[in-house]
Formats: sequence, C-alpha cells, structure tokens
Amino acid sequence: MRQIERDMISAIKLGKCWHKANTEVYTNDNNASLVYLHGNHIATVTDNNVRVFDGGWRTNTTKSRLNVIINEFCDALTDGVFQKDYQWFIKDNNEVVEFESGYVFK
Repeated sequence: MRQIERDMISAIKLGKCWHKANTEVYTNDNNASLVYLHGNHIATVTDNNVRVFDGGWRTNTTKSRLNVIINEFCDALTDGVFQKDYQWFIKDNNEVVEFESGYVFK
C-alpha cells in the first residue's frame, strides 16, 4: 500500500477532511467520507457500507484506491475490483459481477 493510500484510510477512519496530491477525502454532515481522485468521486464510505465509482476513469490508480478502501472496510479475502481483458469487474463475497459505478458493498 502506498503512503498516500495509508493517509487516505487514516482520514476516513478519523472522519477528517484531508487531501494530498491527487487524492482527497471529505467528511459530510452525515459522517460519510467521500473520496475523490483527480476531482472525481470514486468512493463513499459510511458506517454501514462502501459505495464505489469509477469517476469516469478506469485507471490502475482508481482501481488501487478502491481496493485499498475495500480491503480496509469490507472483506479483503472475498471483495475487490479487478480487470480482465480490459473490462472491470467487482468481486463481492466471492461472486463476480460486471463493474457498475455506484455499486454498494454491504
């Protein structure tokens, strides 16, 4: 995990607004942490779930940030985002589905 990703996770856990280079975390009035990459919304983390977005850019950096969040706040063994043959997929509880922006891990 990159240092910027460690700092991002720390900000989410503490419920603090934070930014460094291309990554930002904002905490709203509902204690949800909204994560942005290059100004594009890529995740929302609440006490109850994690919602993931591609922000319009399906890049390795987006995928890396999403997987760090999923590994920390979901089940790292059964959940994640991956790419095969240039197409993105979500693994949720070991079930694989096509990536859908706005997908909610519970």
